[in-house]
Amino acid sequence: MKSKRTQASRTAATRQALVSAARPLFAEKGYGPVSADQIARAAGVTRGAIYHQFAGKEELFAAVFEQVEAEITDRLAAGLASADDPVAMLRDGIDGWLEACAEPEVHRIVLIEAPAVLGWVRWREIGQRYGVGLVEAALQSIVDAGRLPDQPVRPLAHVLVAALEEAALYAASAPDRKLATAEVRAALLQLLEGMLVRP
Repeated sequence: MKSKRTQASRTAATRQALVSAARPLFAEKGYGPVSADQIARAAGVTRGAIYHQFAGKEELFAAVFEQVEAEITDRLAAGLASADDPVAMLRDGIDGWLEACAEPEVHRIVLIEAPAVLGWVRWREIGQRYGVGLVEAALQSIVDAGRLPDQPVRPLAHVLVAALEEAALYAASAPDRKLATAEVRAALLQLLEGMLVRP
C-alpha cells in the first residue's frame, strides 16, 4: 500500500515538474518552437517522462493551459467574494478578466497559443468549464438582488462568457491592445447595464 502511495506521489510530482517547466517556455516562445527535450531538461527529467505522464506535448500544453485558467478563476473568485454589491462584483470581474488577459503569460498561453494548439472547440470547452460557473454565480446574485429579471442564469452565463472571450481575443489581436481593451471594456459594461433592471 505504501509503495502505491509513493508511486502516486512521484507521478504527481513529475507531472507538476513538467507543467512548471513547460509553462514559462510556452509563455516566452510559444508552443511550436519549444521541444520536448527543452521541457525535459528544464524539468530535470528524461524526455520519456513527458510521454509517460502525457500523451504528448499537446496534452502537456493542455495541462499548462488548464493551470493558468484555474489560477485566473481563483483570482477572480477571490475578488468577487469580497464585493458587497453584486452588480459591482460583476463589473470588477470584467475588469479582472481583461487585466489578466493583458498579462504577457496569460495573453500568450490563453489567447494566442491555446486556440491554435488545441483547436477552437477544445479551447472553448476548457475555458467555459472554468468561467461559466463563476459568471453563473455572479448573475444569480444579481437576480437575487432584483437587478436582473428572474430567469435561468446558465444560458445567460454562457452568452456572457462568450462575450468576455471574444472581447479578450479582439483586444489580443489589435495593433493597439491598450486602446482595444478600453473599447471592449466599455462595450461589455454597456452590455451589462442594458440587462439590468433600474433600482
